This record gives sequence, structure tokens and C-alpha cells, in this order.
Amino acid sequence: MDKPRMWRVDLHAHTYRSKDSLTRPEQFVAAARRAKLDQIAVTDHNSLRGALEVASLAPDLVILGEEVMTTQGELLGYFLHEEVPAGLDPREAISLIRAQEGVVSVAHPFDRFRSGSWSEVDLLEILPWIDAVEGLNARCAFPGGNLRARRFAARHGLGQTAGSDSHHPVELGRAGVLIQPFGQARQFREHLQEARVFGRVSLPWVHLLSRYAAARNRAEPADRERHTGGGGHSRQEGIGRRG
Repeated sequence: MDKPRMWRVDLHAHTYRSKDSLTRPEQFVAAARRAKLDQIAVTDHNSLRGALEVASLAPDLVILGEEVMTTQGELLGYFLHEEVPAGLDPREAISLIRAQEGVVSVAHPFDRFRSGSWSEVDLLEILPWIDAVEGLNARCAFPGGNLRARRFAARHGLGQTAGSDSHHPVELGRAGVLIQPFGQARQFREHLQEARVFGRVSLPWVHLLSRYAAARNRAEPADRERHTGGGGHSRQEGIGRRG
């Protein structure tokens, strides 16, 4: 019996709901289709709103996600239905993700040029409660950060996520994972263990796109707020170990 075709999935991407992106939902969907992605995780900074907006246009395409800033570094939550607030202790944030039966990865853990990177000491403290680390982030400025993340995942038996970290439509699909088809979070978590990372690091000029977007959003906050809706809030429950 033939094996099912592996899906191409970008697991880290942003919309205009992130302060350093201008990508509208319809642009996002069109770019993801052009990149021939089977699924894509919308992971705006501390917001679920962009993911919900894109999903309303293409429910077959989108994993609802969020890139959450904690007190120690950034986490990626997948299969969410409520926002996780920024500024929590990592274990609190993980608890809120897992209370939704979500999947937890660690964003660009060893990219020393990011404010959301992690120290290895802090990562080891949350190791029992995470499902994966980001083994390839296409916006990592130097390959050593991605390589160290992949080695960390292999050493500790973790899955690996990967993504373009797109802040502009041209970046979508630059990196991701090849993974067996999945339905809900539990199957996705299981298949991550066998997933293969694909892609490569973007050229440095993509960071200029983010700077432009951030400056534009600061200069035109009224235009951005016209598209703003309410966000949800998670309730905290007891933290659960991965597995």
C-alpha cells in the first residue's frame, strides 16, 4: 500500500496583526496557495486574531497559532482557540496552551539576535512540558542558531517545527516541515516526531520589510485599528507533561 503524500507545512508566519507586518488575510491566503502549502500556522505576536481572520477565508489551510512572549523567551502555540497573554512565566503560558489541548514549540531558541531567544538553562527547566523546538527559522541571521536548536531537539527527543517566520507574503513557504497528513492536535504532535525539516534561511534584506512595516504601523495606527476586533482570554489549568 502506498504511503500518503507528505504535507508541506509552514509553522511560523505573521499577518498585519503583528506590529511588524502588513500582510492582510487575503494576501496571506493567496501567497500560501502560490507556495503550494498544504497547511500553514498563523502565529502572530501575542494575538490569535490574524489566525482567525485567515481561517475564515481558508479553513482548510490554517492552523490557529500564536507566538507568545514569556518572561524568558518566545513560545509557539498551535491548535489554539483562545489567546495566551504576553508576559507570563513560561510554565503559565504553557499551561494555557495545553489547557486548550494545544501543541507547544519553542521559537528560534538560540538566535542570539532575537529578544525572544532562550538560554539553555531556561529551556531545560520547561523541557518536560514542551513538544518541540523550532529547528529551522528562515529569519535566523546565522545558521549556528538553527543548528544548535536541531541538536538540542535530537539530544532530548523532541520534535522539530520549522517555518518562514514570514512578515511579508513573499516569504511564505520559505521553510517548514514535511509531515504525514494530520487532523487535530494529537495526531499533529505524534507526526512531528517523524517530520522532516525543509527550506533555507532567507536573505538578510527581509528584515527591512519588517522595519518598514513597523514604521508604517506606528505612523498609521488608526488604519490598523479599523480592522481590530476583540480577542479571547484563556483560563489557566494544571500544567500537563508532553507525551
